[in-house]
Formats: sequence, structure tokens, C-alpha cells
Amino acid sequence: MAHLSPILLQATPVVAARGEGAQLWDEQDRRYLDFTAGIGVTSTGHSHPKVVAAAQEQIGKVIHAQYTTVMHRPLLDLVERMDSVLPAGLDRMFFANSGSEAVEAALRLSRQATGRPNVIVFHGGFHGRTVAAASMTTSGTKFRTGFSPLMAGVHVSPFPDPTHFGWTQEEATDFALKQLDYTLQTMSNPADTAAFFVEPVLGEGGYVPANQRFLEGLRERADRHGILLVADEVQTGWGRTGRFWGHDHFGVTPDVLITAKGLASGFPLSAIAASEELMSKAFPGSQGGTYGGNAVACAAAIATLEVIQEEGLVENAAARGEQLRAGLEKVAADHDAITDVRGLGLMLGCEFRDADGNPDGTAATRAQKAAVDQGLLLLTCGPWGQVVRFIPALVVTEAQVDEAVRAWAATLEAVRS
Repeated sequence: MAHLSPILLQATPVVAARGEGAQLWDEQDRRYLDFTAGIGVTSTGHSHPKVVAAAQEQIGKVIHAQYTTVMHRPLLDLVERMDSVLPAGLDRMFFANSGSEAVEAALRLSRQATGRPNVIVFHGGFHGRTVAAASMTTSGTKFRTGFSPLMAGVHVSPFPDPTHFGWTQEEATDFALKQLDYTLQTMSNPADTAAFFVEPVLGEGGYVPANQRFLEGLRERADRHGILLVADEVQTGWGRTGRFWGHDHFGVTPDVLITAKGLASGFPLSAIAASEELMSKAFPGSQGGTYGGNAVACAAAIATLEVIQEEGLVENAAARGEQLRAGLEKVAADHDAITDVRGLGLMLGCEFRDADGNPDGTAATRAQKAAVDQGLLLLTCGPWGQVVRFIPALVVTEAQVDEAVRAWAATLEAVRS
């Protein structure tokens, strides 16, 4: 009898039968608040009627029209609609299926456009599991162990993580920028450096936001040396942080934008965006793929964007994010094990540390698993798995946030007793 790989371990025991908005029901019809959103994917919630209708209609017309063979209307319409939300000047797009594929497309573009071999990534970043993307990932060894040698040409510089260093944000930023200059002086000459790849908020690395001075420092150095600034917005895009793009919080525009996850409400779709001048420097044949820009996924993405705009979901993410943060901070005040509540919008994490101040992944996992008994689905992240993350759908309501905070408080009381 065939089975799934034994390596595919589930974070919760739930077998989902149906979903609606920020809620899931299992096969016994027990209801859960889903604050995982498929790892930040179901931006408009489970089975939003408008997204379902768009997908159903498109399935009845054409499911797959391979877009380097024939073109299809949903892709053309999606590109046109994306113009209203893309950063100014980033008006050329390439579509793929997954975040890893989009990261690798951005890597190829960066190297081909600049003629330079190296990229610099930042400690704690997650960029994917395929070989090139895993070579750029430093959020945990589990994503890159056991299949070396990895891709050459990747250099790692510090991310300004105040909690990790035990410093103020200013001190951490000073250190990160100083070390970046050191990296450019000692490991990757600017003339050999194609791009900086950075997440506006570390995802798997622990939900640590960047800050304006750090990203401005990257932008200044990129401009000075002819290096491209690539924003990996796979998790932070599409309203997740309370702005449409995570980098919008910091007033810095990248040269290349990577997006996936919330783009199509659960259908596999990813993309990179760049200027016409930059995108035209990609080598012929370097962009393509059998399933990229699938017609049904594109139809779902159009509907997703319409729902986000019509229902004010970016604004809801900001408001509900403030509400959730306040609730999590209030709960954390009663539990010494939680030493930090951080993030942006509806991308929030609670960090667990032991009595000696060390990251405590065991405590975080125990709380995450115990939350299931309270009807709350959560995930962990961070290098030690020490952060419990809250990423509900952008349609989450005020009442549901209050319910989740109560369930979290009950969870922590249960694991403490």
C-alpha cells in the first residue's frame, strides 16, 4: 500500500474537510480558527466565493494553455490588473508556479543582466528549497543539509535582528551595514556582485522586520555599485503586512520584486517583476516552464486582487494586525517564556526563550501543538523553531482575532499547568 513520504510530518493532526474564510472544519466537523492560511497562501480566506467562481468559470473554458506556445486571456488580464499595484517602473512580469522558481528566475535575471557571478543574501533569509534557492537560504540548516555541494557565488551578510544580537535596532542596523561593507571588501567585490536578495520581514527566519535605514543602506550601496536590489516578497506581499508590499513600509523600491503565496488564494502561481530595460537583458530561453502562468491560477489571481481591493483587505490586515499584536502582547506579559512579540500587519510572531535567555523551540512547539486543542491552528518558525507565528487570512474578523487571542491565552495556561 502506498503512503506519503515519512519525512512529510504534519504540524497538526487535522484532516481538513472544508474551509470558509479564516476557518477550517475537519472530517468530524470540528471547527478551527486557521491562523496558518496555508503558510500565508490563502490571502482571501478559504474558498472565497469570488475566487471559486472565477476558477470554476475558467475551468469550463480552458485549463492549460502553455503560455510560450499560445497566449490566454487570464494571463493578459492579470498583467494589466497588476499594473495598479506594482511599484512604479516595475512593469514587466514573468510567471512561474512556486516561490523557489521565482527566486531562481530572479537570480538568473540578476546574473545575466549584470554579467556578475555573485549574490549577497542576509542571515536568516528563506528563499526556497530548490538547489539555487536553498543555497541562498540561511534560516535553518534543514533546508540545505545533505545535498552539497550547493551553488557557488552566494555570500551571507547579517540581517539587523535586535533580539538575536541583544542590541537595540540602531545597534543591530549599524552592525549589519558595517558588515555588509566588510563583505563587499573581503568576500564579494562589488564588481562581482550581481544583487542583494532580502526579505522585508524574515519569514522562516523568525518574523523579524527589516527597518528603513537598513533597506535605505542597501539601496544606496546597490545604486553606488551597480548592484540590483531584489525584494523577496513571497510571504510579505499582497497585503500580508498591512501594506500591499512589505517594502512599502520602508520607502525603498527594489529593482526586482518576487511574489507568490497570497497571489492566487491557494492556486500555484508566482512571478517576478522588473523594468522593461532590466527584463530585456534576460537571455533568450532563460524564462519559461510548462505550467507557469496557468490559466486557472491566473483567473484566481485576478479575482484575488479584486477581492483585496473591493473588500479593503490591506486596510483590514493593518487594523486586525494592530488588534492581534495588542492581544498577543497582553498575553505575553503574563508569561515570562515569551520574550518578544514582533512582525508587521497579519504576520506576527511570539518568541520563546528559556530562563537563561536561550531560544526555546521545545516550548514553542509544545504551545503550537497544544493550541490545536483550543481550536487554533498555528505554525512555528525561527532557526530553533522558537517562534510561534500568527498568519490568518486577510479576511479575518475582529471577533475572530479576539477568539484567537483567548484561545492562545488558554493554550499557554494549559501548557504551564
